[in-house]
Amino acid sequence: MAIVTISRMFGAGGKTLGDMLAKKIGYTFIDNEIIQMVAKDAKVSTNWVESIEREAGGKLQKFLSRVVPKNLVDRVLDNQRGYIDEEIYVETLQKIIVKIADEGDAVILGRGSQYILKNREDTIHLLLVAEKEDRIKFMENTYNLSRSQALQSVQSEDKRRMNLYRKFGRQDYDTPWLYHMVLNMSMIGLEEATDIIKEMLDRRERELKQA
Repeated sequence: MAIVTISRMFGAGGKTLGDMLAKKIGYTFIDNEIIQMVAKDAKVSTNWVESIEREAGGKLQKFLSRVVPKNLVDRVLDNQRGYIDEEIYVETLQKIIVKIADEGDAVILGRGSQYILKNREDTIHLLLVAEKEDRIKFMENTYNLSRSQALQSVQSEDKRRMNLYRKFGRQDYDTPWLYHMVLNMSMIGLEEATDIIKEMLDRRERELKQA
């Protein structure tokens, strides 16, 4: 019963690797499902949640500059709310990611999960990096894009990611010591990376059982 969080440079294969890993070890892969969970909890559309994520600012900045207090995890949102803003988004995201972690056996992609779950002994945090040219080629090959389309997607997502975390008040998202392991996907393949992570995860689960 463990959790893996994956942070990644866009085009480093985080979504693909996360899905591969989850299938290999029998875990649940969590990506955009979080948007749906937040929307359902707050009784709003997924488009509204996506807009909040794109425009994230003040409350998220406060949240990720210091871990959200425990009382926010325990607070139950009003069932009649039907509304979401940055504060509600932060509360709900925190609650949902913690709940996913409590249930165990999940691979979570992004959304600040490396910060939200940073003090949990049952969680392994990963960062995937790759050279820009390799990320462009990955997007070309994986999503059947032209080179110009792949280049544009990598550049725009790099900028979006940088701006988003800047609004979070965090500029350390690619700092190695936030993670148990940094994988250079320019030097290893997806299968090899999956095997490395599985071995690490197996060892962690053995340690947890012995504790």
